[in-house]
Amino acid sequence: LSYFQSKVEAGANGAITQYFFNPYAYYDFMERCERAHIGVAVIPGILPITNYEGLIRISEKCGADVPRWLRKRLEALQDDEDGLKAFGVEVITRLCEDLLAAGAPGLHFYTLNRWGASLSICRNLGRWG
Repeated sequence: LSYFQSKVEAGANGAITQYFFNPYAYYDFMERCERAHIGVAVIPGILPITNYEGLIRISEKCGADVPRWLRKRLEALQDDEDGLKAFGVEVITRLCEDLLAAGAPGLHFYTLNRWGASLSICRNLGRWG
């Protein structure tokens, strides 16, 4: 948080988080920002779920937490590409709904050149098409 505060003091007027799957991580971060009097917009980073192995690999490399319940469900669906994508869109849509309802100033999608799931999520949110 002190590094983030330094960036804001140096002129940053907003930020995008690393992706996450637990909305309470974002809520906690925003509460800590408020207590530190950091008042810039912090946009949640969203990673649509489209592939089990890729998700686990990238999450391990960047230190992002994949909750156990989600990992287990995705593991069970890893051989069902359509089922995994549908479940991923559903889970991420609910995450986005929660974040927006809690006052997130927007959403930033990390598409990794796979825009289809992001478009489906935006449509589910009534934000596109």
